[in-house]
Amino acid sequence: MATAAKNAAIAELADNFRNSDAAVLTEYRGLTVAQITDLRNSIREHATYAVVKNTLTARAAAEAGVTAFDGQLQGPSAIAFVTGDPVETAKKLRDFAKANPLLVIKGGVLDGKAMSAEEINKLADLESRETLLAKLAGGLQASLSQAVYLFAAPLSQAARTVDALRAKVETEGPATGAAPAAEAATADVAEGGDEA
Repeated sequence: MATAAKNAAIAELADNFRNSDAAVLTEYRGLTVAQITDLRNSIREHATYAVVKNTLTARAAAEAGVTAFDGQLQGPSAIAFVTGDPVETAKKLRDFAKANPLLVIKGGVLDGKAMSAEEINKLADLESRETLLAKLAGGLQASLSQAVYLFAAPLSQAARTVDALRAKVETEGPATGAAPAAEAATADVAEGGDEA
């Protein structure tokens, strides 16, 4: 490969590293072109899958500041550059590797942090971003509904109490506790007048 072509390939790989949210390094020894095409198609929504040259990739990773693949770039390598949901990409890669054991997930990088193959499998076990956001929204909505109920309960209870008192006054008349007190005061005045 000519030097200009190598430099262009390194620059392109370095840009892929910089513009990706995550990258997963795989070894594809023994996979057919059709299988690699199937893998590319399965992750196309969230990632691009590129067969890479190890020496050029090592230089591009160093240029982009990625150290996660140091010492792992051996054998036939390909990288999934993730620009969408890393969980979905990890799931697709894991599922493909289960169906095609010749695909080996070697490691990766997520938000600048190195990940082992085991950590990528754990990432694949997570629910998708959309599912987690839907659960969060449902939880927030339930909490808000509960808060509205708690704030509205004292108001509605006060309204029911006022309605009950109004109904009682309408059926029984005005409060009877004031009338006996007035009669007792009148009686005391009358008795005081007799003594004089």
